[in-house]
Amino acid sequence: MKALRFHAAKDLRIEDIAQPAEPAADEVVIANRFVGICGTDLHEYAYGPIFVPKNAEGQTAAPQVLGHEYGGTVTKVGAGVTHVKVGDRVSVQPFITPRAGDYYVDRGHFNLSDAMQLAGLSWIGGGMAQASLLKGYNVYKVPENLTDEDAALVEPTAVAVYGVDRGGVKAGDSVLVTGAGPIGLLTLLAARAAGAVQLFVSDPNATRLAIAKNIIPDVITINPREQNVGDVIRAATEGGVGCDVALECVGNTLALQACVDAVRKRGVVVQIGLHPGEAPINWFNVVYKDIDLRGSWAYTAQMWPRVMRLIASGQIPASKVVTKTVTLDTVIKDGFDALLDPAGTQLKILIDLQR
Repeated sequence: MKALRFHAAKDLRIEDIAQPAEPAADEVVIANRFVGICGTDLHEYAYGPIFVPKNAEGQTAAPQVLGHEYGGTVTKVGAGVTHVKVGDRVSVQPFITPRAGDYYVDRGHFNLSDAMQLAGLSWIGGGMAQASLLKGYNVYKVPENLTDEDAALVEPTAVAVYGVDRGGVKAGDSVLVTGAGPIGLLTLLAARAAGAVQLFVSDPNATRLAIAKNIIPDVITINPREQNVGDVIRAATEGGVGCDVALECVGNTLALQACVDAVRKRGVVVQIGLHPGEAPINWFNVVYKDIDLRGSWAYTAQMWPRVMRLIASGQIPASKVVTKTVTLDTVIKDGFDALLDPAGTQLKILIDLQR
């Protein structure tokens, strides 16, 4: 079958590889349908291996099929799998972890297990191939009114919903999101679904701000190169105090600093984007303003049915962040390179594995 595999930084190859092995009792095989290109995939392409397993010399241990945002159709089912059957359309929750005997797993926090592997980064397969072998618990049957494209968007949407959960966003809140990339825009949509009524988004890319405005017409857009984020938000919020919750979706020091400045006293700042290193912030403000500063790592595995319902109901119209669909044959130039273009004209690109 055809697959895109990571060999080294700037070395992705379309290759013919073997079909997945026969599933064990607790496994399934799916024919992959659509897969999204994640920022993590881009970082592997540009600078990896990062999460891709390395050998003693720091090089890629073995070629890795990328892609962890995907869905497909079940083609084979292990004897012990009963919640899905051959022919079911499914969305993939890509964490592979122990089922017991791990401190965090035993408490239901599968995303926090140090033994976690991820389909498409550190597992035997992934979404950027025509088929993949997964554990039964990785696949969730999708509602009838959830499209195949939407099935591939459940994973990034879960990141956004979990971040909003971590921020405690509630009805009537004012919310700042820094970063108008796919996760940032999905986070805005998730905040709106949670009841936020005043939304702000900050990004230095005017094109992405325009896309955000097109998706959510009443969002207040801020270009931090031209405006002070905190000043804009204080001027627009009740009492001039700042927003209730600020969600940092970039992994950028200046964006985090803006969140700490813009949030009101006793507000909440949630770090969703991954920082490459240390990020200094004004700790006097954190203490003086009585701020809650929280991390948000991925999502909980149990969120899949809820997130699928949010998308299928239209409360989170995730497909609005998709700006392009490409084929596996053209994905390096038309997908990865297009997303790395500093112009930032593309947001979320899906790969159609049946074209």
